[in-house]
Amino acid sequence: MALPSEPPVEFFEPEGAGPHPGVVVVHESYGLNDDIRRIARRFADNGYVVAAPDLLTGGPKLVCVMRAMRDIRNGHGPAVDALEGVIDGLAARDDVTAVGVAGFCMGGGFALVVACREKVRVAGVYYGEVRKGEELSRACPIVGGYGGKDRMFGGKGRKLIQTLDELGVEHDMRVYDDAGHSYMSEGAPFDTLARASRPLMHVEYNERAAEDSWPRMLTFFGRHLGAA
Repeated sequence: MALPSEPPVEFFEPEGAGPHPGVVVVHESYGLNDDIRRIARRFADNGYVVAAPDLLTGGPKLVCVMRAMRDIRNGHGPAVDALEGVIDGLAARDDVTAVGVAGFCMGGGFALVVACREKVRVAGVYYGEVRKGEELSRACPIVGGYGGKDRMFGGKGRKLIQTLDELGVEHDMRVYDDAGHSYMSEGAPFDTLARASRPLMHVEYNERAAEDSWPRMLTFFGRHLGAA
């Protein structure tokens, strides 16, 4: 079974008639769960129209995750196409002025892909897979963070910062030395995969890193999408 061209999407609306800036929030490898909904609501509470798609549909969960990771590696594919469709749909709304994307874990990888494809004005990239320099040279402004205790992605975060600096891409990226993977996820499910990866990735919520990341992201998004 294939990923639907129009995946399920949940919307979160800010107060007021608008117009408002928009954000597409892309989930971790756990899918669209209550923790991602919490993040989406926090964006909405700060004045954004939010679309949160579920990109892990159209087949067994493991197959969907593998398909999504393949598309991130390739920089294109059905999951990327579906995400870009959600971005286009949000941008087409009469009450939305401009659109950014914020992704976490697997979603961070997707966010960086679309950031390099001129699909959004700004991207929030959190502990996701990175891109090569040739692609990053086309990137929109980027804000985000990685956990220094995350031995799988922390080093990639440092390399990403170095590459963006060399390319002159505007960014506000940070590596939090005392944080691990999924540091912004208050309710990250500690399933078998998370427990197995904990010694390598240190999957856990880190309040200090998360609450430093939020104002940086909102300020950066506000600058590039217009004050919410």
